Amino acid sequence: MTTFTIQPKSKTRLDELLRKELPFLTKLEISNSKIRRLIMAGCIRVNGKEVRIPSYTVFAGSKVEAFVDTEKMLYEKQADDVQFEVTPDSVLYEDEYLIFINKPTRFPTEKTIVTDRDNLHDAVVRYLWSKNPSLRNPPYVGIMHRLDRETSGVILFTKKRDVNKAIFDMFDSSKLDLSDSKFDIRCNPDKQKRPVTKTYVAAVKDSASIKNEFTVKNYLGRITSKSAGCKWGEVSEKNGGVIAVTEFKVLKRENGLCYLECHPVTGRTHQIRIHLSGRGCPIVGDSLYGGTKAERLCLHAKSLELKHPISGEQLFVSAEFDF
Repeated sequence: MTTFTIQPKSKTRLDELLRKELPFLTKLEISNSKIRRLIMAGCIRVNGKEVRIPSYTVFAGSKVEAFVDTEKMLYEKQADDVQFEVTPDSVLYEDEYLIFINKPTRFPTEKTIVTDRDNLHDAVVRYLWSKNPSLRNPPYVGIMHRLDRETSGVILFTKKRDVNKAIFDMFDSSKLDLSDSKFDIRCNPDKQKRPVTKTYVAAVKDSASIKNEFTVKNYLGRITSKSAGCKWGEVSEKNGGVIAVTEFKVLKRENGLCYLECHPVTGRTHQIRIHLSGRGCPIVGDSLYGGTKAERLCLHAKSLELKHPISGEQLFVSAEFDF
C-alpha cells in the first residue's frame, strides 16, 4: 500500500482532484470508476479525516491522502476470470477445522481492490454459509497461503481461528534449515521432513538440458517499481532478496513437453515460475516470464501433505492436473 499526498491549489471536488492528480502520481491509467471505488472504499483522507463522498468539496491548501495498492490497481477484473462456486465436488477434504479446495485456474484467491470481483475466499464463505443458513453472520474462513490467480489446484483454508497459529507455523519456511544437506524431496525420504510438503506440476517445453532432478536456490525480490506490474526476479541478499529454494523432478516427457514435479521449500511470490524461467525453461502459458503462449498457465498445485493441527493425523490431499 502506497500513500500519495495531494495539496490542491484551488477549491474543487474530491473526485475531480483525484482524477487529475492520481494518474500522474501513480504512473497508472486510472478510470473514473476506479477513482469512485477508491473513495467509496475509504481509501481517501482529507486533513486526516476519512471521506467517502466523491462530490466532497476540497479547499485550497487541504491535505489529501490517497492510500493505493498499485499492484491491485493494475489487476482489475479481467475478461477471462472464470465463474466458480464451491460445491462438494470441489471440496477435497473438510472437517470442523480445515477445508481444502480444488481451485480453478483464472480465479483470484482473495479480494482485490475491485470490491465486486469474485474470489475463492468469498466462494468458500458462501459454501459454508449455505450448509448452515441459520448463522446470523458469515462463517469464519482463514487464508493460510495463496495460489496465483492463474494457478490451479489444492489450497487450504481454516474454519476456526484456534488452528491458525499451528497452520501458519507449518507454512513458515523461515524456521527450516536451508543448507544443501537438509533438503527433502518426496523421492528422497531420508532427508529432513518439512512440516508441509507442497507438490506442484508444471509443463515446460522439453529440452535435453533439463536434468531428471535438479534444485534451484537463490535470492528473489521484486524487480519492477511499485507503480508497474508485479514481476519478481533474482535479487542479491544485500539488495533485499530473500532466499528461495525449489526442487524439481521430471515426471514424464511427451508431445514436446516436459512435465516437472516441483517442490517449493520456501514460498516466495512466483517462485516456481521464476526458477524455471531462470533455468531457460519457462512454464507453458507464462507470458510474464517468457513462456510460450497457451490457453492457461500450466502450473498446478497437485498436493499438500501436513499433520492435522488437532488430531495429529498425517493428511495428504491431492488433485489431478488436466493440461
